[in-house]
Amino acid sequence: MSEQKAQTAAQPEQAASRGGMVWALVITSVAGFMAALDNLVVTTALPSIREDLGGALHDLEWTVSAYTLTFAVLLMFGAALGDRFGRRRLFIVGLSVFTAASAGAALAPGLETLIAARAVQGVGAAIMMPLTLTLLTAAVPQAKRGMAYGIWGAVNGLAVASGPLIGGSLTEHVSWQWIFWLNVPLGLALLPLARLRLAESYAPGARLDMVGTLLASGGLFGIVYALVRGPIDGWSSATVLVSLSAGAVLLAGFIRHGVRHAAPMLPMRLFRSRAFAGINAASLLMFLGMFGSIFLLSQYMQGVLGYSPTEAGLRMLPWTGMPMLISPLAGYLSDRIGGRPVVAAGLFLQAVGLAWYAVVVAVDVSYTTQLPALIISGVGMSLYFAPASNLVMSSVRPQEQGIASGANNALREVGGALGIAVMSSIFSAQGGYDSGWDFVNGLEPALWVGSAVVALASVAALCIPSRRSAPGAPGTAAPQQEETLVAV
Repeated sequence: MSEQKAQTAAQPEQAASRGGMVWALVITSVAGFMAALDNLVVTTALPSIREDLGGALHDLEWTVSAYTLTFAVLLMFGAALGDRFGRRRLFIVGLSVFTAASAGAALAPGLETLIAARAVQGVGAAIMMPLTLTLLTAAVPQAKRGMAYGIWGAVNGLAVASGPLIGGSLTEHVSWQWIFWLNVPLGLALLPLARLRLAESYAPGARLDMVGTLLASGGLFGIVYALVRGPIDGWSSATVLVSLSAGAVLLAGFIRHGVRHAAPMLPMRLFRSRAFAGINAASLLMFLGMFGSIFLLSQYMQGVLGYSPTEAGLRMLPWTGMPMLISPLAGYLSDRIGGRPVVAAGLFLQAVGLAWYAVVVAVDVSYTTQLPALIISGVGMSLYFAPASNLVMSSVRPQEQGIASGANNALREVGGALGIAVMSSIFSAQGGYDSGWDFVNGLEPALWVGSAVVALASVAALCIPSRRSAPGAPGTAAPQQEETLVAV
């Protein structure tokens, strides 16, 4: 009889646990979508913004770069704040800042105000984004994390790839302000849900490392700022060279600090784990190749092939929409056979897709000729996102998952900024905007470089161990009970 009572009492608890898992997945996926979307959503709206607010083209690029800069620089600090003061609490803070800054961007009366609002958006996203994975991990049992990461990765992958489509469609059919207004109702809906449906969690013994924070933030700022300004000022300009040098020195100091300090922001010992080092190298290279390619291809479809922003986005759906179909399956496969082969296969297919595009690209290429490259790239990207998240979070102990997520997201953002800078430089050196053929002459070598970089990412993924280390080994996930969880 007592056994029956215990089973009956356990049923509501299990249902509540399942409900908490679903709510955590919905909240973190939508929040991640908002943060990832704003990376590239502005690109197709730049002509309209220039028409309304004025400014030179290199000034308008700061509406993209201001967000990327603050986002990349503060990601690890945002994760550290969540570990120390509560992940749900800081997630709500970041979401509030991001939502308010989105409204500020939509209401901006001038270009300077818009750039400032975009920078504040990046601050909110940097606090919010790394905590989405940590909160999701705390809410989902180990056996189901692959599928959960698959859905989370599908939504985030869709956001990254569909930014130009959403931005172009809203700009074309409504106004450019709505690319920012879109975030406001989503943010306002998520805030009470996050407070009521997410459990609070902390990293036991977490302390803020102010020296490490300053070194990492300053180093990343120097590197990303130089990457943003390089195509504009020239790679040999004093501003770019000083920024690169200062950033490199500060990052070297951050690495030394991570080796020698007793409780650093990012312990360098984590990189002794082949799983952690391999997936982070693969993520950096993947975003370098993918971001730069999407940035140029969205312009190619509009400027050379003559599609409107909406038409271009719709024709890219075999690539950009594929994560919604494939990523949950990829997460399931990573649970069954491990993340390493799934990630490596996905990166290989992404490299093949970009190479295929480089072969067929022309001023008058038909859509059916482009279609295989789009599909292969879409499948490859889908296979990467979900298992990559799983590999990052399972390569460290639970109390280190916040900073691991922050570090991985920071490397992705730096990879994206580097990709746009590198691809734009290759494009400018070999071609330009004077004619369709001029654009194609610049795009083709850029796509080959993107393909080669993503192929290197596939090689980095193969360096990840095929089997998990024994429980408790450095760089592996310890039992979830080590986390401090506070129920709502």
